[in-house]
Amino acid sequence: MTTTPKLTPSGLAALLCARICHDLVSPVGALGTAIEILDDDANADMHDDALDLVKSSSRRAAAKLKFLRLAFGAGGSAPGVIATQEIRTLTTDMFEDAKAEIVFDIHSDGIEKARARILLNLVMLGVQAVPRGGEVRIATSDAALIVVSTGPRAKLDETVERALKGRAPEHGFDGRSIQPFYTTMMARECGGGITAEIEEETVTFRADIPA
Repeated sequence: MTTTPKLTPSGLAALLCARICHDLVSPVGALGTAIEILDDDANADMHDDALDLVKSSSRRAAAKLKFLRLAFGAGGSAPGVIATQEIRTLTTDMFEDAKAEIVFDIHSDGIEKARARILLNLVMLGVQAVPRGGEVRIATSDAALIVVSTGPRAKLDETVERALKGRAPEHGFDGRSIQPFYTTMMARECGGGITAEIEEETVTFRADIPA
């Protein structure tokens, strides 16, 4: 019989750090490659391309850092409301290269910070659910945050579903599965919960948070 490793506070922190590093490794790695080319006079004919890579990679790294800072961190210690436009900009920049189209159906000017953090995490799951592209629609109400992902071969991973229910994967958490678990932790701290369901080519993530 396999015993699931216990998740400790330090383990949670380490896994969240691992997830952030995983998301940043691609643009930071590309930035390093571009700098190496610029430092090599033998590749002078590639310097223009390298400069373009520096610009695009630094922009991508900055976009991911800004998004993850709010999604995983405090995004500033003071409580408050995050402007809907800021959420839109963070999300659009973060998923600029995603195959899915991000559609916003939010009619309020702002979202309370704790709810905004949960919403950003749901969007991460929503984009992940349609790896072949499609549409990720983001909607909110007074008591719910909803992300609906529709696309060919949409999927709801079993590890994601278990984590959203507060259950660990059979062999313990990793940098990928910790994110949905952390999302449901935040929802529970707000007195709510998260559900996820799939029907044909549509996956719906819903966080019910008391107003």
